[in-house]
Amino acid sequence: MMQPVTREIALGSTWHHGLIAKWWAEFNDDFRPHEVPYFQRYVEQGEPALEVACGTGRLLIPYVRAGLDVDGCDVSADMVACCREKAEREGLPVSLFVQPMHELDLPRRYRTIYVCGAFGLGSTREQDLEALRRFHRHLEHDGTLLVDIEVPYADKQLWPYWLKGERSSLPEPAGRPQKRRRASDGTDLGLRSRIVDVDPLAQRVSYEMHAEQWRDGVLEAEETHLLTINMYFKEELLTMLERAAFTDVIVEGDHNDSAPTRDDDFLVFVARK
Repeated sequence: MMQPVTREIALGSTWHHGLIAKWWAEFNDDFRPHEVPYFQRYVEQGEPALEVACGTGRLLIPYVRAGLDVDGCDVSADMVACCREKAEREGLPVSLFVQPMHELDLPRRYRTIYVCGAFGLGSTREQDLEALRRFHRHLEHDGTLLVDIEVPYADKQLWPYWLKGERSSLPEPAGRPQKRRRASDGTDLGLRSRIVDVDPLAQRVSYEMHAEQWRDGVLEAEETHLLTINMYFKEELLTMLERAAFTDVIVEGDHNDSAPTRDDDFLVFVARK
């Protein structure tokens, strides 16, 4: 019987590696599908485009498949490898880079740069500000940056831990992995996550993700990864964009082309260079 292998990994304080990258590649393409056409409209109006934190290609692969000129970068080499494999299976030409967003240094300049669901992950606030400056530097004149965030009060599981009395119960219990799902290679994958810490002063939350891989009913690998997320409210991110030299910024609701409301769970910042 194969012995399970456990890896305790905190690579850059993100969990997007190893088995979790495999899960993303196998099962995450239909996550929040309304985001795909939203960003695609901007890419169609401004090529070439760069997807920062492209992951395993949930947005990028459909855009390249549609004939759009889009490059991708991600901090996770595992995610980038999965994205490249997907593209190669379809014979799609892609340019992919392994870089954290605050160290972005690419050979091209872009008319559109977009970051979907990844700003503030595994970084410090200083690094996030530097990332915005790098985006500005990589945009052509009159180029467009799109950054979305989930507002801190959107998650009903997380929001109570902003209260001092509730935080005393952290970290949350480990619990059981969610129902296993069959991957394309015949293995079964399971995930579970929990909140480890919430720091309302720093506006930062820490999560733990545990992944398991089973084959023929035998646990053959398991991994535990950590993720820290800087949480932003609307006005703070507007100030950071201004400090990064963006002068024309509008804010929209949850990828809906409308003005934001207090009931939106996501906000999209559309900034012009």
